[in-house]
Amino acid sequence: MFAVDLHAHTRFFHGHRGLGDRYDPIGVSLLARTARWRGLDGVATTNHDYYTPFEREAATIVPGIEVTTTRGHVLVVGPDPPEETVPLEYTPAEVVDMAHERGCAAIVAHPFRNSTVTDVQDLPFDAIEINGKHPRTQPLVERLATEHDVPLVAGSDAHYPVEVGRAYTRIDADELTPESVVEAIQDGRVEAVVDRRPVDRFIRRWYRAIHSRKHPNDLLSKPTPGVGEPPQS
Repeated sequence: MFAVDLHAHTRFFHGHRGLGDRYDPIGVSLLARTARWRGLDGVATTNHDYYTPFEREAATIVPGIEVTTTRGHVLVVGPDPPEETVPLEYTPAEVVDMAHERGCAAIVAHPFRNSTVTDVQDLPFDAIEINGKHPRTQPLVERLATEHDVPLVAGSDAHYPVEVGRAYTRIDADELTPESVVEAIQDGRVEAVVDRRPVDRFIRRWYRAIHSRKHPNDLLSKPTPGVGEPPQS
């Protein structure tokens, strides 16, 4: 059994691609070291609409990309994610096909934040994510996973290294490789975990405060309609 954070970013900013490319090797090293410190075995690098190969660090690095589809974000995780995608160019169905053609898993990211991906019925998603930034949506995500008959996974959606591991996925596999991660997800040999220790609750509040200043209209900083906030989120 391996513990892997399936959603993390190597930088805390978007845009400025040239500067970001130079920063990414530092970012991935910080992610990997934090993951190991948190007791994780691996972390997926799922930057927005691009993938950069990284060498193995203190924790296993799982390749991935977060694709901005026409209806929200989809994580593509596995041995051969696309190197770059154009935001809003692909439909969710096209991204699922792309992922499977490349031997990757297609995961619905934060389905209750700026996303209508799951409104598209009968798409063969491999999993739906409980997102570490707002675990208060967990009951709704669990309901979605049941409705779509797909496994639940979890990821921190870390943009700062300190966020790594606040949500992660237990993966039942004999070895930890990108291929084994995909197989475990598609076979349902996964378990979503949200860390609700006091330090993680503090980190969530801290990040929401920062994010609400940067993006005052983002649903991340507001309660999800119809969902009460659990006392330990």
